[in-house]
Amino acid sequence: MENKRAEAEEVEYQSGFGNHFASEAIPGALPKGQNSPLICPFGLYAEQISGTSFTAPRKLNLRSWLYRIKPSVTHEPFKRREAGHEKLVSEFNNQSNASATPTQLRWKPPHIPDHPTDFIDGLYTVCGAGSSFLRHGFAIHMYTANKSMTNCAFCNADGDFLIVPQQGRLWITTECGRLQVSPGEIAVLPQGFRFAVNLPDGPSRGYVAEVFGTHFQLPDLGPIGANGLAAPRDFLVPTAWFEESSYPGFTIVQKFGGELFTARQDFSPFNVVAWHGNYAPYKYDLSKFSPYNTVLIDHSDPSINTVLTAPTEKPGVALLDFVIFPPRWLVAEHTFRPPYYHRNCMSEFMGLIHGGYEAKADGFLPGGASLHNCMTPHGPDTKTYETTIAHGNEAGPHKITDTMAFMFESCLIPRVCSWALESPLMDHDYYHCWIGLRSHFTGEGTDMKSLSIQNGHDDTESGGESIVVNI
Repeated sequence: MENKRAEAEEVEYQSGFGNHFASEAIPGALPKGQNSPLICPFGLYAEQISGTSFTAPRKLNLRSWLYRIKPSVTHEPFKRREAGHEKLVSEFNNQSNASATPTQLRWKPPHIPDHPTDFIDGLYTVCGAGSSFLRHGFAIHMYTANKSMTNCAFCNADGDFLIVPQQGRLWITTECGRLQVSPGEIAVLPQGFRFAVNLPDGPSRGYVAEVFGTHFQLPDLGPIGANGLAAPRDFLVPTAWFEESSYPGFTIVQKFGGELFTARQDFSPFNVVAWHGNYAPYKYDLSKFSPYNTVLIDHSDPSINTVLTAPTEKPGVALLDFVIFPPRWLVAEHTFRPPYYHRNCMSEFMGLIHGGYEAKADGFLPGGASLHNCMTPHGPDTKTYETTIAHGNEAGPHKITDTMAFMFESCLIPRVCSWALESPLMDHDYYHCWIGLRSHFTGEGTDMKSLSIQNGHDDTESGGESIVVNI
């Protein structure tokens, strides 16, 4: 089974974001005119998977019908996984193994394990907020793996996974079909789908964002218009593919409330011969993104490069945005072109897929990560700032190349897991990148009275004094 999934054969996809798809591995396997006939074609079982409540508004309602050789309910009772996974969290509170910090944090790239480790065992939580039980929040994980999943499948009952591979391709088999995801692409695996991850290139690592209680969608384009950013047609959904053989002892590993449970069955869950609906896994190639940027002055806010967003009930406020910093031209005149210095009510977790990042000349490496929490100051390092202003106003158009950085941005304040704070990969010298920023102030010795009069205030005429109070 592993070899069949890992074959480098041509995989066909359906395209579109949020479409209602239909796919058959055997012609005629989809029922005609109804979802659940008394007897389905070829003796298949009809099974619905719902990503929203039945009564969600139609424009938000997500569900698919799967026609499978055996229904997914055919398994032994779930038991807590014997080999406990102690580094997955979905409840971020005072009782969890996570704590809040306003300090700027940065981690070096994680090492590939020396012992055999698959995607499940190599997955660990870095930070997050909220609760999977309360259906509101998010978690950010990273993974390192060196072996394919064998005779088992993973199912996340807590939320949607957005997977960002940084090293090594992922061959992901799902109930809807297969996805081959390379670094520079992403995959979204919606809540409840069973999947297996094979590693055709061997060692692999990357990032995973998980959202609770909502799903990713395309951002509104507003004044941009009808086109731009991530085009719906560039999102790819698998076509039906199935395996029929018997697999005694096949294990379903289910993440439920941040804990792992296992159930045994004697067949592969990838036995869906046909399916239709609008709830399905998908992938996207980040190189197809159409970025927008300022063409005269100033630096655009990073939200202009949002690929996907998981919204809250407040308009324009995201539970989690997925934003990228792709290759693009910088042409603004009389402008500090790198990202500006910033304090943000949102919290920002950044990763780097390849190349460098324009605001950090040193130290931020592919596979590494950083976290700038709510209202924590951040911005370009000393070297980037000094190099930029040295170019002066005569800097011509410049194209940023060989780079792909990204950001997970949330309105919630994440707590950081203890193992992430105590990790040997923590860059404890991160703050040094800003310590060298020196004053360029040119107003020293200026007559403050003349400045006050120029600004329309002459406190001396009214007998007052100018007072500056630092709070």
